[in-house]
Amino acid sequence: MKQQKLGFWVLTALVVGNMVGSGIFMLPRSLAEAASPAGVLLGWLLTGAGVLMIAIIFGNLAIRKPELNGGPQIYAKELFPKGSNASILSGFMSSWGYWIGNVAGNVAIITTFASYLSTFFPILTSGHVVFSAGSLTLKLGNLLTFLVCTALLWMMHTIILQGAENAGKLNFVATATKVLGFFLFIVIGLFAFEKSYIQPFVAPRYDEAGHTLGLLSQINNVALSTLWAFIGIESAIVFASRARKQSDVKRATIVGLFIALAIYIGISVLVMGLLKQEVLMQSEKPLVDAIGTVLGPIGSQLLAALGLISLIGSTLGWIFLSAEVPYQAAKQGLFMRTFLQENKNGMPRFSLIVSNMIAQLFIFSTISNSMAAAFDFVIYIATLSYLVPYVIASVFQLKLVWTGETYRTMQERMTDGTIAVLATIYSIWLVKAGTADMKTFLLGIALLASSLLFYPLVVKQQNGETNKQKQSA
Repeated sequence: MKQQKLGFWVLTALVVGNMVGSGIFMLPRSLAEAASPAGVLLGWLLTGAGVLMIAIIFGNLAIRKPELNGGPQIYAKELFPKGSNASILSGFMSSWGYWIGNVAGNVAIITTFASYLSTFFPILTSGHVVFSAGSLTLKLGNLLTFLVCTALLWMMHTIILQGAENAGKLNFVATATKVLGFFLFIVIGLFAFEKSYIQPFVAPRYDEAGHTLGLLSQINNVALSTLWAFIGIESAIVFASRARKQSDVKRATIVGLFIALAIYIGISVLVMGLLKQEVLMQSEKPLVDAIGTVLGPIGSQLLAALGLISLIGSTLGWIFLSAEVPYQAAKQGLFMRTFLQENKNGMPRFSLIVSNMIAQLFIFSTISNSMAAAFDFVIYIATLSYLVPYVIASVFQLKLVWTGETYRTMQERMTDGTIAVLATIYSIWLVKAGTADMKTFLLGIALLASSLLFYPLVVKQQNGETNKQKQSA
């Protein structure tokens, strides 16, 4: 069986490509609403520092525990005695939640692709009624959007089946193109930057009740918003088993983080210098409006094209990652064994099919409003699926430091212990802040609990393995 391996730059492209997706195009507006220029800049630095701690944790664990592949959620089983019910249950539930959250997130990226494509093909927003029956009304724009999204999903599916190296190279090209495009945007913005637009640098903002928010409150709000920009920092560790060298996983994670952070800070600050604050806060497409002040109408088309390239890379990376999660979990005995099926290129064929069939169901949300509501529901409760694995990885690193496992010197333990404490505090704060709303918290728990429907299958196969080992002994 042919096994293709991923090099440092391909892994880095997966990290950057999965982090820098559609969110960057709308983030400047939401940040301008949440904070003054000073608050936005400090918020990015705070989040960058916190996520750096988590990135180092991921890198350390990839080197110290190379046998634990598939993502940060896999470490959940290592927090409990080996082979215990608690170990299997925690590993399965965290893998399940992370997998479903990724699949739902993929559809959000795919549907955003169709939105950007409408810049060049306005018919995608056509309100012409094609079919009507009772409460169901099918519009031409919705039908075409559904077809575009479906085509993109299964085109990425076909590319990934050709092998990890081919998929990685295509993702690298898409990521390199968009990184160069964003840095070009930054260079253009530097020449057109208007200092007066970011004045006053420190200014109050107001909450929904009209209460004044000081700088610290603004930083807190920005840190919550910018957190979502870094979802995907764990991408390299998910593909650790496919890396040529485990040391590349750590380097790719950290380098990818700094590239993404440079893009985010550069664009956020420069957009504030291209649009007045009151204009930016009202803009529905801040990057397009900002570049339009410099390049005119052609700027909007250039940004739309960059958005399409960005989304193609993100779609490929996240679909690949989504299929890899249950596949690697099954290797650890934490998922149904059927997800281990591979094709001749060593790709997780069954996992990819199931993941994309679920995604296809969600894509029906582009046709029916009732399906759209169901899709929003899943996205809403997927919050914990991204945040919990960060806590798990940080706590597992603390456990290794405490027990001394894999360490040779006390100095190494002290260094990694300090980073682990900071990462744990930060990741717990993320969960607390991200699930402050009780409804989000309860629905997130419901998403994890839904895995219990399939847990008996995992227990059954575990018992079967145990019996085989006893008989062979």
